[in-house]
Amino acid sequence: MKNANQVSALLRGLTLLAALFFSTGCGQSEVASSPATATASRGFYIVAVGGKAVRMQLAVKPAEMEHGLMGRTDLKSDEGMLFVYSKPQRMSFWMRNTPTALDIGFFTADGILREVYPLYPFDETPVVSRHEALVYALEMKQGWFEFNGVKPGAQLDLKALAAALRARGESPRKSGVK
Repeated sequence: MKNANQVSALLRGLTLLAALFFSTGCGQSEVASSPATATASRGFYIVAVGGKAVRMQLAVKPAEMEHGLMGRTDLKSDEGMLFVYSKPQRMSFWMRNTPTALDIGFFTADGILREVYPLYPFDETPVVSRHEALVYALEMKQGWFEFNGVKPGAQLDLKALAAALRARGESPRKSGVK
């Protein structure tokens, strides 16, 4: 799980692995994709951050958030994943099973970037936010924020995010986007 409680994440992960194992059968050479992978990878949406266009996938459902960018090695320079939470909170992310070096940017409900941190491949040490009222977390390839001059204070385009959520069949209001 990308956010929060590691013990419950471990239990959910083990349950998912057991379900995948028993549903795919022994001796099958191809690993079945999880529902989280299939759902989160449906499409990319263009949403600007600090005036820079980003092709982002949206992680809105718990299974998508738990899976995040695990196993991904195919991110292009302007691609990432935005985690959308329905209520403000302190955030905690780690890099379990994630081979790509990332940066994570944390945003408040008004779409303002408050913090940016590096995340290292396979590092399970939680990166915890300082702010307690965060609603969005954007994972990008490591160095993207610095290379593009996107610093705390930059604005996430909430209108484009609301349109992306609607295009995915999600309610922007339910996801905390006004």
